[in-house]
Amino acid sequence: MISIARLSRYTFSVIAASSVLACSTPPAAPLADVPELRPGILQGYLAPAEVPNSLKLVSPPPAPGSAAEALDIAVNQAALSLRDSPRWQQARRDAELRFPAAAEVFSCALDAPINQQQTPQLYRLLRRSLTDAGFATYAAKNQYQRQRPFMVNGESSCTPEQEAYLRKDGSFPSGHAALGWAWALILAELAPERQDAILARGRAFGQSRVMCNVHWQSDVLEGRAVGSAAVAALHNNAEFQAAMTAARAELAALRAAGQGSSADCDAEAAALAVVADDAPWPANR
Repeated sequence: MISIARLSRYTFSVIAASSVLACSTPPAAPLADVPELRPGILQGYLAPAEVPNSLKLVSPPPAPGSAAEALDIAVNQAALSLRDSPRWQQARRDAELRFPAAAEVFSCALDAPINQQQTPQLYRLLRRSLTDAGFATYAAKNQYQRQRPFMVNGESSCTPEQEAYLRKDGSFPSGHAALGWAWALILAELAPERQDAILARGRAFGQSRVMCNVHWQSDVLEGRAVGSAAVAALHNNAEFQAAMTAARAELAALRAAGQGSSADCDAEAAALAVVADDAPWPANR
């Protein structure tokens, strides 16, 4: 059974509404209430039986002594060389899955604000799809209970305050990578004119888990596969499809009002561009 408590430990600035947007866009109808599974975690769109079973989707984690494990270790060592760098600090910011902070992860890539005031439909869409993509990883996580890098190499992570919990939560596959890639696919569909930037940010979001010393590279690669499966399942859900239509209309109104992101996108881009000199594939960009 999927542990709601585990997901909730990850998941809990807001940008003021633009006067231009407020004048050009009629007030949106109030959103219907969605139950919280736990404080801060909204019910997803998928029924439990509809959530992809990651145990049937992903390969087992690399075997001890294998070439795949050696690659995981090499990528991890390269990531540790960037400790305390701007990329390390970005990884710490990317670790935050609590809203409202998590909503702004893709603001620069989307070139639009994402918050409860200006984009309530999109904000709700991200919160609910987080639940679906995150839950999809737990069949494999619970089966394999892979140790995380900081447990093996003895080095602290970029989120030491989370380590006690993370020790009890399997590393493989990465939940952050799954939901980050799911968000990227959803946003790229909503804003195809920004798809390259959005998908690149989704990839970088997963790589932040390697940088943070909380996931191995193979955890992230398989996490993206699970995220893709979750989005495929969501496209068969009528409520999700209606939410996509509503979010697309919000973004169109923002574009018409000339409303872009107010985040420090230059600083984010500079941080994400930092790569260890000896980083092996696929962490070499």
